Amino acid sequence: MAEPRFIDDYLGYLLGQANHALYKEFDAHVRAAGLSSIEWRVLATLHDGEPLTVSQLAHEVLSKQPTVTKLVQRMTDQGWVALLADPSDQRRTLVTVTAAGRRLVKPLVTRARAHETAKLNALGASEKVALKKLLTKIAGR
Repeated sequence: MAEPRFIDDYLGYLLGQANHALYKEFDAHVRAAGLSSIEWRVLATLHDGEPLTVSQLAHEVLSKQPTVTKLVQRMTDQGWVALLADPSDQRRTLVTVTAAGRRLVKPLVTRARAHETAKLNALGASEKVALKKLLTKIAGR
């Protein structure tokens, strides 16, 4: 019997494949809403959280700071996010979602939750909890 290929049991590959399986179908909804995947990640990150610095936001959306800086400017021009002076440090700027950004992302968040539920249907309740707990641990959060 042939040995399994390295990638068939490699965690990074398995996580990437799982991410792709989860996101490939959902991406059509993101595109239909007129958003790129990174715009979706920015709005999903900000819609129910506190304002973040660009560097914090870049970390959260898994992108480089210069990319997010340019993106935030475009999203500000679209009216989806706004820039605020950080009350604790006037030299820093915070990014927050606007009402228009929330209206745009809210139905996508609802759809993302439903999509996740459908994708995880094969798992039992305790497996779902364990999976999320383990992924959070691996991510160092």
